[in-house]
Amino acid sequence: MSSTTSGLRLLRTALAALVLATAAVGVPGAGGGAPQAQAAGTYRAQYHFTVPDRWMNDPQRPVYINGKLHYYYLYNADYPNAVGTAWRLATSTDGVAFADQGIAAPKNTNVNRDLWSGSVVVDTANTAGFGAGAVVQLVTQPDFRTGGGAQAQFLWYSIDGGRTFRPHGDTPVIPNGGRRDFRDPKVVWDSARGRWVAAISEGERIGFFTSPDLKTWTWRSHFVTNHGLLECPDLFPIRADDGTTHWVLGVSPGGTPSTYAYWTGTFNGTAFTAAKTTPQWLDHGFDWYAGVTWEDPAAPMDRRFGMAWMNNWAYPDNTPTRAADGFNGTDSIVRQITLKRYPDGYALVSQPTPALASHATSVRNLGTIQVNGGPVPLAYNGTAYQLDTDISWTQLDNVGVQLRVSADGTRHADAGIYRDFSYLNRRQTGSPDTTGTRGESHAPWNPAKKTAHLRILVDRTTIEVFVDDGRHVHSSQVFADPSDTGIRLYTSGGSATFANTRITEFRDLAQRPARVLSGFEGTSYDPGWSTTGRFVGTGPTFQNLPGMVGRAVLDTFAGGGDSATGTITSPTFTLDRNHLHLLIAGGNHPAGSPGQTTVNLIVNGQVVRTATGDNTGVMKPVDWNVGNLQGQSARVQVIDQATGAWGHIMVDHLLLSD
Repeated sequence: MSSTTSGLRLLRTALAALVLATAAVGVPGAGGGAPQAQAAGTYRAQYHFTVPDRWMNDPQRPVYINGKLHYYYLYNADYPNAVGTAWRLATSTDGVAFADQGIAAPKNTNVNRDLWSGSVVVDTANTAGFGAGAVVQLVTQPDFRTGGGAQAQFLWYSIDGGRTFRPHGDTPVIPNGGRRDFRDPKVVWDSARGRWVAAISEGERIGFFTSPDLKTWTWRSHFVTNHGLLECPDLFPIRADDGTTHWVLGVSPGGTPSTYAYWTGTFNGTAFTAAKTTPQWLDHGFDWYAGVTWEDPAAPMDRRFGMAWMNNWAYPDNTPTRAADGFNGTDSIVRQITLKRYPDGYALVSQPTPALASHATSVRNLGTIQVNGGPVPLAYNGTAYQLDTDISWTQLDNVGVQLRVSADGTRHADAGIYRDFSYLNRRQTGSPDTTGTRGESHAPWNPAKKTAHLRILVDRTTIEVFVDDGRHVHSSQVFADPSDTGIRLYTSGGSATFANTRITEFRDLAQRPARVLSGFEGTSYDPGWSTTGRFVGTGPTFQNLPGMVGRAVLDTFAGGGDSATGTITSPTFTLDRNHLHLLIAGGNHPAGSPGQTTVNLIVNGQVVRTATGDNTGVMKPVDWNVGNLQGQSARVQVIDQATGAWGHIMVDHLLLSD
């Protein structure tokens, strides 16, 4: 959910100590101290997903629509001046490179104001009645119908393939019912029983609800824990490597680590039963919160993908990206997740998605390095890369890698193994946690084991350490100075061999932000728009059309009904993205026909793209590929020359995006 409201932020801070605490143990570079002053330079991640501007928090579980991954996340365009989140959309073909598509579900569209976390589903069978294939969103909003603002669950829907959403009224489909905490619904389809299941956070417990149609819900059971405030539940079946099928219930609890706790067990359609009362952790770092997972369409029962917000409610605003680059919000790398059987039970294991390799620009083999003490510098410098190494030893206390090392060696982050735990230590460099209590993360390690594979993803403000098969991972923000680029190897209490040591670099995958040409949300057209004929002096119309975005649209009916004629023309703009999207309804009178009602894209005085309505009031999507027109100046012109039935046209949400 969106915890950018001050009350909930304070609530999370107060609850931050209720989960297991991780003590710091002395390792190389384990000293405390305040973060170092930062040098000038970009902090935007090179190959991790980042919000284009302003603020991002909770990821929302992505869905595949027409073969493309649709990833939604909470976004605040008013940060840092005001709180309140919308849902923003990015699309991807591989889960690594994303294209920004702008805001999909705007805040302040209905009386309930902003949108918090939830989930979307593709309603293939039209159970909700919005149409087969509609994308339906069950989302938490504050219920302001009576002024109280209690958390409740509301329906929004999309009929343009998940690009834009509208609220299904102001009334919740799952009312609060007197709960203090009631948010973050995660919806799955229960194919065995032919109904929808929602897992919803209710403070220290998860409630399970079922529905035949996404509109009428019945409470079924609670899963109760003793791990404090729980958020962002996750529920899914998965087949383990031994062929058995299990259900997994995941949550994001407060405290340390504030990441993704999960239980394996069974789900009978109404209740989840855990195999063990104590949870496991998909990540042991400090900054892998609000994690979401989704099916790998190539093997939906055997593999999943997952990602999370790389931040912590203990220090959400403490980042150099805000001043240096104008944004606050970075996600983890997308992981591939499987379930594996161990002697002590079943556990999820994860590794960076295999698709990451397709974005590599270079791989450097640094060979085998013998280390006895150290630190020993590697022949490489950088701020964004992947480091792989196979470590072996006979007898030692501590072994690891110093990352983002300063020229004088005083600043660095350390990743390694100390006796019976693996760790990631960020105390000797820029850390978001000024209290020093979240400086070093730990995960269990078998001290009898004398080999380890470390796969470490370093990006400009993040480090993710995957140990061996990925049962244990450490993901944390590390705000190293941009000039700190070194890598050093070290041991204590013995020597070690670092074999197959490789550095992989990746291309810059930063998104080009989508650009709204006009959303037609004001009482008059945006500056620079011009009108002729009966449309002089008119403006957008406030109405409620299926599929429209926000509260108003351009509707030429405003000029005096069907008989009104004239043009409405945008100012000149540059075609600097690959697609121009819009929504259109109204009269079906194509260009070239008597009395046209069209939207035209004009370049060099010529109409290069055109669209018309379908004689309905349902807003339908139009996607013009303008990749071959990049860099050229253009205008959008709405023409209404029709005077008879359906002699008007409606247009909304003109957006340039990749």
